[in-house]
This record gives sequence, structure tokens and C-alpha cells, in this order.
Amino acid sequence: MSDTALEAGASASGSRHTVDPGRPEHPSGDDRFALVDTHLRRVHDAQDQLIETLHVAQDVFGFLSDDVLLYVARALRLPPSMVYGVATFYHLFTFEPPGEHTCTVCTGTACFVKGADDIVADVATAHGVHVGDTSADGRLTLRTARCLGSCGLAPVVVLDGVVHGHQSPSGALALLDGELGGVR
Repeated sequence: MSDTALEAGASASGSRHTVDPGRPEHPSGDDRFALVDTHLRRVHDAQDQLIETLHVAQDVFGFLSDDVLLYVARALRLPPSMVYGVATFYHLFTFEPPGEHTCTVCTGTACFVKGADDIVADVATAHGVHVGDTSADGRLTLRTARCLGSCGLAPVVVLDGVVHGHQSPSGALALLDGELGGVR
């Protein structure tokens, strides 16, 4: 069973349960820890699965809080400093809750040459958000990426996981207005 299927089942049932009878329920009572436990059981709590486990935890929780990092460290029997060091080394891990919508603008060479910086500046100004932050109303998180591997579509904007190629500042703002309901 996939993690996505488990997540859907857990959220649909709304009940508290422990997927892995060998692990006690998390003290917080948060069912999402059971989903992380399922992954840990699948990889036999192997320490060399740290990065994959962090990805699963971030997919489940949306970001990596101190509690989640500590939980992973204990489950894999690793020093918390090592888990934190690995998590902070890779830019794909986030430590703050994301906004309702996430906009990532590629700033790799091809996208940069075709105006990605203008897209970033216009989105930031129009929605009052800095790169790497979430707007004050919690609706939009603005990020940049060094390269998304879609250079033929430059400049690229990824809105809520959907890739939109050949964007302009006005096109990106129109996409965001469509998702955010025209609210700025």
C-alpha cells in the first residue's frame, strides 16, 4: 500500500489508530506519525534511509518541525544533530509551514535569461511576500529554485505542484489570481 493511500485512508476515517502495533501511539495523538511509522517499518528503521524518511515526513506534515526531526532521529537511532544537519543541508526540506498555495519560480540560467527575476519581483510586490516567506495572510508561499529541469519551457513557474512554462510576469500574476481568487 502506498503512503498516499495510507494518508487518504487515515484522513477519511478520522480515527486515531496505530498502523504499526510495535510502536506506541505518538503522545500528541497525531495520526500522521503513524504514516511515518509505516514508512519506517517498510525500510526496517535503516539509518541509511534518513533522507527518504525526511521526504516522507515532509510529505505527511507539509514541513519538518523540531518534533518531527526528533521523532525521526529517535526512530532511526541517530543523533538529532545529524538529522538536523542533513535536513538543513538540502534545500528541498522546509522548516516552516507553507502557505495555502506555493509558487516556485525557476531561476536557472535559461529561465533567468528569459526574465525569471522579473516574475519573482512582480509576484513578490503584488502579493507582499519575500522569496522564501509566506504572505501575512498565509495564502501564498513564494520560492525560487536553481533549476527545475524544464529549460525548454523557460521561464517556468510551478504553482501548487503544476508546471507552467513560457511564463511572463503578467502570465504568472494571472495564474496566481486564478488560484487565489484575484485577491492581492
